[in-house]
Amino acid sequence: MAPVVDLSGKRGLIVGIANAQSIAAGCAHALRQAGAELAVTYLNEKARPYVEPVAQAIGATIVTPCDVRSPGQLEAVFERIRNDWGRLDFLLHSIAFCPREDLQTGVINCSADGFALAMDVSCHSFIRMARLATPLMTQGGSLLTVSFYGADRVVENYNLMGPVKAALESSVRYIAADLADRDIRAFAISAGPAKTRAASGIGRFDDLLDKIRERTPANRLVSIEEIGAVAAFLASEAGRPMTGSVVYADGGFHTIA
Repeated sequence: MAPVVDLSGKRGLIVGIANAQSIAAGCAHALRQAGAELAVTYLNEKARPYVEPVAQAIGATIVTPCDVRSPGQLEAVFERIRNDWGRLDFLLHSIAFCPREDLQTGVINCSADGFALAMDVSCHSFIRMARLATPLMTQGGSLLTVSFYGADRVVENYNLMGPVKAALESSVRYIAADLADRDIRAFAISAGPAKTRAASGIGRFDDLLDKIRERTPANRLVSIEEIGAVAAFLASEAGRPMTGSVVYADGGFHTIA
C-alpha cells in the first residue's frame, strides 16, 4: 500500500505491538512507510521476541519495555524519548486488558477490581500518555488510540470492554479540548475487528468476525494495513480539523443497521 501522507522528519511512539499481526504493528508499518521515525514498546521479556522482529522491520530507533501496570515504566519511556529525541510528534496507544473472568461474563456480573483494572490499563493509560507527551509536543502533535464499535453499540460477548472503550472515546474528546490551544490533536480509531491475540479472549470471536464480514458493504474485513493508513493520515497535519473525532476504519460496518 502506497503512503497516504508524508511524515518525513516526524517522530512517533507506538505502544501496544503484541506481534506482527496486531493492529499496532499494521499502524507501525504504515507510519514508517510514510517516513516517520518510530519508537516502540514491548510488554515484558515474554513478549519481546514477538515485538523485536516488527521493530527491526520498521527500523525502530528506540525499543523499550512498557507495562503500564508497573510503577514508573511509562514515565521511563517518555524520559527515554526526551533524552534521545528531545521531542515527540505523535503517539499511538493500542493497549487494552480485562481479566478473563470479568470479560467472559455480563457487565452486571463484573467485579469492582476487574472493572478498575480494565479501565486503568485500557483507558486511563491513554490519559497518562497524553499528559506525559504534552511537554514533548512543543510544535503540536497527534494522540491516537484504538477503539471498537462495541463502545457505541452492544456487541455480543464484548461485555465489560464496551463501557471501557466508551470511556476511552469520551476521554479523546476531552483531551482534544484540553490541548487544542497547544495544537495537540486527539483521535480514536474505531477499527474493524482483526484476528489478533488481544481479541482471542472475546467469546465466540470467530462467529463475530463472520457476522461482521457478512454485514460489511464489501463483505470483507479491513486489514491492519488499512487501519494503519488511517493512523498515518491522522498523525499528519491533514488530520488537524478532525481532532476529537472517533474515526471509523471498519469498511463501513458501522453504517449498516
